[in-house]
Amino acid sequence: MHVEYRTERDSLGEVKIPSDAYYGAFTSRAINQYHVTGLRPHINLIMAFVMIKRSAAVANMKTRAIDAKRGNAIVNACDKILAGKFLDQFLVEPINSGAGTAFNMNTNEVISNVALEILGKRKETTKSCIQMIM
Repeated sequence: MHVEYRTERDSLGEVKIPSDAYYGAFTSRAINQYHVTGLRPHINLIMAFVMIKRSAAVANMKTRAIDAKRGNAIVNACDKILAGKFLDQFLVEPINSGAGTAFNMNTNEVISNVALEILGKRKETTKSCIQMIM
């Protein structure tokens, strides 16, 4: 089976990501680095993080910290995940470096890429994740 890839670039260099993946460079590196339990994150952990990101988008739209176009794309992306879509894209083990940064970034990258597609754009979490989510 032939797998297509996209290349993402960040401050640590280039990372090849399967083109159909909704995660990005940070998640790809974390998958390779953290092998503590061999477990995937529990659905309740995924849902809790996504609910927090959704709530943050709503609050940030209300305070005008983000515009409604981006905010609504994030909310819509979160709603899709909460409905059970894209759950296979959450790959970082629930126990990793202790602070949960890798799982948080996995969540940011997936939401960001789903939101980018809602906006008619291509996946590119390295640059867009910060603009969309944070």
